[in-house]
Order: sequence, then C-alpha cells, then structure tokens
Amino acid sequence: MRRTLPLPLLLVALGACASSERPSAGTAADTTARAESADTLRTATRVGETTGFDVPESVVWDPELDVYFVSNINGNPGAADNNGYIARVQPDSLATFTRLVEGGRNGVTLNAPKGMAIEGDTIWVADITVVRGFNKRTGAPVATIELTGQRPVFLNDVALGIDGIYITDTNIRFGADGSISKPGVDRIFRISHRRPSVVAQGDSLASPNGITWDSAGTRFIVVSFDKGGVMSWRPGDGAPARIAAGPGQYDGVEVLGGNRYAVTSWADSGVHLVHDGSERKIASGISGPADLGVDRKRNLLLVPHFNEGIVSYWRF
Repeated sequence: MRRTLPLPLLLVALGACASSERPSAGTAADTTARAESADTLRTATRVGETTGFDVPESVVWDPELDVYFVSNINGNPGAADNNGYIARVQPDSLATFTRLVEGGRNGVTLNAPKGMAIEGDTIWVADITVVRGFNKRTGAPVATIELTGQRPVFLNDVALGIDGIYITDTNIRFGADGSISKPGVDRIFRISHRRPSVVAQGDSLASPNGITWDSAGTRFIVVSFDKGGVMSWRPGDGAPARIAAGPGQYDGVEVLGGNRYAVTSWADSGVHLVHDGSERKIASGISGPADLGVDRKRNLLLVPHFNEGIVSYWRF
C-alpha cells in the first residue's frame, strides 16, 4: 500500500542521482549524450510511467544491466523504521517492478533510502545518517558506513567523485507533529577508503540536496533546496558558486552534456534545463519531482513523483 506523508513532509525534496561509473578528471562529460545546444531542446515529452511505488525518491539507470533502480522511502523520510526498499524496473517492461533490496528481509537494514550511485557491482545509497552498499545483482548487503562520528542530520544524495563518494547533508529534521527544523550544519561529506570526512560546510550550501559530477568541468554540480540555486563546487573551494537561480526548491540534478544540466524543482512541479547560466522549464505537472536519473541509451529523463508513487519517463 502506498503511504501518504503529512503535508509538511511533502514540501521537502530529498535527494539526487549520480553517475553510474567512477569519473575521471578531464574527460568528456557524457560521450553518449547528444551534443545539440540548449535551443534545440525546447521541451521533454512524457512517454510512459511506472506506478505503485511507496514514496519514490531517487532513480538511477545502470547501463551495464540496462535497468532502473528506484529508492523508496516508504513512510517518513527521517524515520528509522526499516521498511525502505530499492526497486528494479526493466526499460522494456515499465508496467511492473520487482524489489531488489527490502528493509527487514534477508539481513537487510534500510530505513529511508534516498540518493544513489552505482560503483561497479555496488549500489551506494544514503539512509538518514548511514551510507549503505548493496550488490546490484543480488541485493545482498555489502557495506555499512556510519557517519555518526560526524553527526550528520539528513544524508540526501550520493555522487561518485574521482577521489571518493560524496554525500550531501541537507540538515533537516522532522518532528513527530510534522514540523521541520535545521538543528545542525549544511555539509558535504566524502567517503574515501570507507572513511568519512567533512569537505564543505556552512550556510553558503543553502540546504544542499542533489549532487552530481560534471567531468567536462571537473567539478560537482550541487542544487539547493533553499535559496542557493544551481551551484558549482570543487573540493577545496571555500564556498560554491551559483550558476543559475530559477524557481528554487531544487532536488535532483543530472549532467546532459554540452554544458547542460537537468534539474527538478518542487517550487513549480517541473524539470528545468540549465545551460550557460540560463534556465528553462521543459517538463511540468510532476507532484514532488525528486531525484531524477538519465537513460542515455534511450534519451530519457527518469523522474520520481515523490507525492504520487510514480516514476515518469520523458524523452529529451
């Protein structure tokens, strides 16, 4: 049964997707992405959907297996209730899905999974204050990396950098009455050799949500659910640099190539194209557009509808 969150919780977007392979510095951003300019992409066309999810938060395409993985919070995004799951969707059979990983089954702990990244055979997923690893073929747990020593509040998105795994901390906490507070510090963590550390922090991150690696620019693109907009950031930078403003309340971000980025916004229930500092809405009518993915084989945006239990597919 799909669970509906109280209205205050539905106002928060919770994650973003990342590249499925370890990036390398100085390479082309997406060699399989189409090279057309932003002006040639006026809108994206909705071509299908998968229904029946339970608070879907993030979608990632795995080119090796040619499947979509969908993280499902299945309840309160801050609750350690061990009922989250990761679903698997076949692109040639969008009407159905199977559960690859389920909290409370087969020795799995999974509370409220959000952003994901795939490294080899491992799906890395943010789960409140922990980053967990699962075998993408079998669903078996392979790693649990606690960040409790760094006192995270709300781990959200995961991205692969050239020197480790990067995770945003949106710094949001939900009360039993549905109230929202920011008890800690906005941060970005890095995990290297299974050891976490803080690599950026402060108000300039503006509740960082989605993060992804931009190989062409040798930088991360970070989107803010507060007032930071769409930002670029490199490890060692004191603060991120804004590259676009737009409507705000951003959740997911993906590199499309040609200095183009797709971002989701809860402010206007849409997907936006960012190109050279300009921004244009290319998809509308998505209730709670969360952490989108990209299928580069089929030129599809994969957009989870956080509030509706749907993943929709948009050709671009």
